[in-house]
Amino acid sequence: MKPANPRILTINGGSASIKFALFEAGDSLRRILEGGIERIGLPKATLRVTGPDRADNVSRPVTAPDHMVAVGALIDWIEEHVGRDALTAVGHRVVHGGPKYSMPQRITAEMVEELRRLSPFDPEHLPEEILLTEAFHRRFPDLPQVACFDTAFHHDLPRVAQLLPIPRRCEAQGVRRYGFHGLSYAFLMGELARLAGAEAAHGRVILAHLGNGASLAAVRNGKSMDTSMGFTPTAGVPMSTRSGDLDPGLVWYLARTEGLDAKRFNEMVNFQSGLLGMSETSSDMRDLLDRETQDVRAAEAIALFCYQVKKWIGAFAAALGGLDTLVFAGGIGENAPTVRARICDGLEFLGIALEEKRNAANEGVISMAASRVVVRVVRTDEERMIAKTVCRVLGLG
Repeated sequence: MKPANPRILTINGGSASIKFALFEAGDSLRRILEGGIERIGLPKATLRVTGPDRADNVSRPVTAPDHMVAVGALIDWIEEHVGRDALTAVGHRVVHGGPKYSMPQRITAEMVEELRRLSPFDPEHLPEEILLTEAFHRRFPDLPQVACFDTAFHHDLPRVAQLLPIPRRCEAQGVRRYGFHGLSYAFLMGELARLAGAEAAHGRVILAHLGNGASLAAVRNGKSMDTSMGFTPTAGVPMSTRSGDLDPGLVWYLARTEGLDAKRFNEMVNFQSGLLGMSETSSDMRDLLDRETQDVRAAEAIALFCYQVKKWIGAFAAALGGLDTLVFAGGIGENAPTVRARICDGLEFLGIALEEKRNAANEGVISMAASRVVVRVVRTDEERMIAKTVCRVLGLG
């Protein structure tokens, strides 16, 4: 029997954070609470919660030296303030589904073991995500949990877009282009259909999810045709702390000149590069925009980011045979008009023409009426997408 008002908890585990949101299902999904634990592994970890009433808002320090302790603190808070029996299901964002998982599904012991085997595909995320599912199972053994894979949107990429030009034996091990940000892209395509109609959603679309992690996807007829991230989320455009695409010869060069081994190289390209590495001051685009007139390093970091995103837009327009809609999303894509303007500057040959005032106001449509390409700003919502997926998988709502 279905619960009268199912409550779905969504969990999104990152390398230094655990985000959550609580939804009530019914005629529509209603967000009740959202928050998380930030700065895991650092001295000033914080539990933050926001809700519709001021009394729901929480911001307090917690001890969170690792994800195991952090998730325990989060579950304690949920049991105390939401109620042990108030939850109907939990939905987890799982970054990598590998070659096997192309659809969201209920988490089982067999799936957990398979995800352990997949951990070398994404050692930065999968071990912590497995830990989160197990922690909830220990505390809520009868509560259904659903895995929502961030690679699923790109699972059926055309073969030419999947292939990596390395020896064939690697493909047999599952090495291919997977792509990520799939939950965001699925949500954005649904929003595009709602806002602009089915015809626009089935046209030639480039989605630019630009945040701490940044990627682009080329979509035609509602299906992913290519994406900038590859076997791991490190590939593609420069990000807050990730390098994006690099010459693989750097591995051998830095091994010889600095004695950099594989582990330290991985740490460099994932946590010390991107905007942080180029600016040497901050991984946050807002900080860099504030400093760019006084600090050439900040200015160059922004310029390279915009240049690389612009190149991917041009490449994907070629792959799609033209462009009908460009969508900006993510923290930078939704809130940085200056960055959007610099990315689009010079793309007039594709039919892109921004309207300055609309762009400055972060309006939903920021292109001129005469622009051949409609340029949109759409707020993405991965948590809502997870909750919708859980409802579909479990037949709730």
